Amino acid sequence: MQKAMIEKSGGKGSGEYGIDWDAQDQDLDLENRLTDTGYIPGDQEVENPLRPRTFGEYIGQEKVKENLKIFIEAAKSRKETLDHVLLYGPPGLGKTTLAGIVANELGVNLRITSGPAIEKPGDLAALLTNLSPGDVLFIDEVHRLPRTVEEILYPAMEDFALDIITGKGQMAASYHLPLPKFTLVGATTRAGQLSAPLRDRFGVVLRLELYSPQELGLIVQRSARILNAEIEADAALELASRSRGTPRIANRLLKRVRDFAEVMSGGVITLNTSQIALDRLEIDELGLDLSDRNMLTAIIKNYAGGPVGLETLAAAIGEEAITIEDVNEPYLMQIGFLTRTPRGRCVTPAACAHLGLPLPSRLRAEDDPQLKLQ
Repeated sequence: MQKAMIEKSGGKGSGEYGIDWDAQDQDLDLENRLTDTGYIPGDQEVENPLRPRTFGEYIGQEKVKENLKIFIEAAKSRKETLDHVLLYGPPGLGKTTLAGIVANELGVNLRITSGPAIEKPGDLAALLTNLSPGDVLFIDEVHRLPRTVEEILYPAMEDFALDIITGKGQMAASYHLPLPKFTLVGATTRAGQLSAPLRDRFGVVLRLELYSPQELGLIVQRSARILNAEIEADAALELASRSRGTPRIANRLLKRVRDFAEVMSGGVITLNTSQIALDRLEIDELGLDLSDRNMLTAIIKNYAGGPVGLETLAAAIGEEAITIEDVNEPYLMQIGFLTRTPRGRCVTPAACAHLGLPLPSRLRAEDDPQLKLQ
């Protein structure tokens, strides 16, 4: 089977493969946190040797894999292009990897770009006219496409054609440019921000879920083999349990723990070595880092457990509000340590217990109806 060929593409200001990392950095000033689910330098996002190339190598997301296999086999048996695919879910779960696997399984080329990199309709037109029949075009952060570009994309997805208008006034002319049939794979972490017309044009919509520690443990062991690092099974599970259910974080932690193992335990990643390394990296047994703990501690100690507004909280702990909203909060809410209310953010008794801090009076009153009456 022909392997997918990854090609660079993108508009003005785009980085390698058309992915505008500068634009993403403006949104998330994360200071390269190890527990950040987004891309940071060193992840080698596109040509990552740890990236699976086939469904057989891809661990986890069983429902998504099985459905995609059926859709691909059906399209191949009919000798048609695969319907456009939308992949959504938290960052770092393998959306880009799945796009590459789809192209590999179809035996076609893969073109990669991102929503912020396509600034003008002409950038998109250049991408689409250079596609070969059956190619896969992957657009990361598809919800960030400019509206003018998005409107050009509608007929391209539906009718495989571009309607281009040149000139102005009486000199204006309209051209109908046929395109080769292609498959658009869009990825987004914010499906709710997709416009309805764009979302409705995707024939296959799939959600990626967080991984279990057991699945992440298998991913860590596979990555260790590729990196020629020896790791014990219980050490792989320890890494997995602190990775926030995200393979990107698991692989990132594996590389750092490997450094400790080479110095401390002869290159073998043992349970003791991994625990020491992760403790020194200030990542606790639930995957919370120092920023997460500082945020929860500030709400408990300074604001009696909440509620506290986002901007106030950001100023109190010295973090950007967008960092708290996009990085800290989703995971803390998933594990039941934080809640959002119309009045602001509140911690839960579980967060106090994890940090070993006494329950604020407000939380004690909620647990004890008699205290509410006092």
